[in-house]
Amino acid sequence: MKSLQLIIFLLFITHLSYSQNLETQVDDYLTTIYKSEQPGATVLISKKGEPLYRKSFGIADLELGVTMKPDHVFELGSITKQFTAVSILMLEEQGKLSLQDEITKYIPDYPTHGHKITIHHLLNHTSGIKSYTGMESFRTKARIDMTPTEIIDYFKNEPMDFDPGERFLYNNSGYIILGHIIEVISGESYADFVEKNIFDKLAMKNSYYGSMKTIIPNRATGYSNRDGYVNADYLSLTLPYAAGSLMSNIDDLLIWQNAIKDNKLISQASKEKATNGSELNDGTHIPYGYGWGENNINGSPTYQHGGGIFGFSTMAVYLPEEDVYVAVLTNCDCESPTGVATKIAAMAIGKPFPDKKDAITLSEDKLKRWTGAYAFKDGTIRFITFEDGSLKSQREGSTKFPLYAMSDDQFIFEEGTISYRFGMKKDGTKMVSMVNSGEEIIGVETDRKAPVPKVEVQLDEETLNAYIGKYELNPNFLITVRVQDGKIFAQATGQAEFQMFAEAEHKFFLKAVPAEMIFQKGADGLVTSMTLHQGGQEIPAKKIE
Repeated sequence: MKSLQLIIFLLFITHLSYSQNLETQVDDYLTTIYKSEQPGATVLISKKGEPLYRKSFGIADLELGVTMKPDHVFELGSITKQFTAVSILMLEEQGKLSLQDEITKYIPDYPTHGHKITIHHLLNHTSGIKSYTGMESFRTKARIDMTPTEIIDYFKNEPMDFDPGERFLYNNSGYIILGHIIEVISGESYADFVEKNIFDKLAMKNSYYGSMKTIIPNRATGYSNRDGYVNADYLSLTLPYAAGSLMSNIDDLLIWQNAIKDNKLISQASKEKATNGSELNDGTHIPYGYGWGENNINGSPTYQHGGGIFGFSTMAVYLPEEDVYVAVLTNCDCESPTGVATKIAAMAIGKPFPDKKDAITLSEDKLKRWTGAYAFKDGTIRFITFEDGSLKSQREGSTKFPLYAMSDDQFIFEEGTISYRFGMKKDGTKMVSMVNSGEEIIGVETDRKAPVPKVEVQLDEETLNAYIGKYELNPNFLITVRVQDGKIFAQATGQAEFQMFAEAEHKFFLKAVPAEMIFQKGADGLVTSMTLHQGGQEIPAKKIE
């Protein structure tokens, strides 16, 4: 008996030591990400269904100075899709639908252009239907309440992107239709169905169908970062609907994950369909099932989903082999917490990513050995250059990121979740293995030349002020230009704001995305228009204000 008590005591001490060590690691990391005076996050790590780590960081309401608490409620964004997918699978198990049902069974007048579009295609983003959130004209509707059928009417006559089942393309329209199908079958609203069959059944008392009018206890306020924090743009939560309108907190998300793990809502067979990816028509495996995507963290499989919506970014990851769940909810849409969730999940399973603080110094010759252009199987070209004493990586058409040396041939990006390992083929050709959260892709040296860096010129504020105004690309899509503290910024309708950099007095470029803006003046010297150069297109925009 004493031996048994000793073993139990030692196990307890080991668990306590593990928990304390993990808490220290995660605290040290998260306090560098979420500052005490800025919008913040709530973070949960659980193991075997029980919380190991439950903390909050930053501010829930900047105007009122409300400190973030773990029980604050956030807009989930696309994590909503898990709830929609499970609702569909519940109805399938009840015999009320088949995943192979054509959508015209529930929306008889839907124009399928002669194609067979099924519920399965909607669930795994292979329908080919145009995603309404990618339509520029829809961005002007953000403040307007719409019914599900009104949203469907908005996109249903758009040309299809591809034939059903031929490709994977993330698509919010598909989940709008799924929500409508739930309503047709159940005879109740999507909000009522989810509340009755999921929230109430699981006692998720901090979860809601989102609303800007309803009082939501412990609601965190959402922000954007536009050269300083601002209140997020207003969005009617009728619009994300079954693709992104649910709200919850980290405690309820753990209840949700435990219910999925323990098959409380759907069977093991249905869960496997949802979490194990799916296939295209030709048998190609895609890492998206029904409401969850497959991934792995340093060799440990995961199923996960994130969300992004005006003012909020979210991520939830489950590692079935270790029975570890990580949820990170943030009240700013400035940056996805996917990398944060991935890093702390790796810590929780004892497979931490390398840290840039452990980087080593290499000679210039050793660094320059790996410079060049590398072509990857997905068609991406990445340029490795030597600048200011270190290597930089630049994906074609994107910006440069510094690399940190961990050995002579291994380098990491700042977050540590993406790494490069360089090497040589037998014929002397350079190659690189790029690992992103455990997924490997190979790049081979090519003769593509790196883009010539643009040379920035400084313009005085008086010159910049001439470009302030609104420029109309079409009646529903404007670019607003403003100047602050000697810097010039541009913001397209419904999009984030970016700083512009002068290449000449009338010519500017963006660093965040590959785009140029060239301004034109009239005979009187006043600015009359602007031309946007992006993606091989030249789009004129008249100055209207």
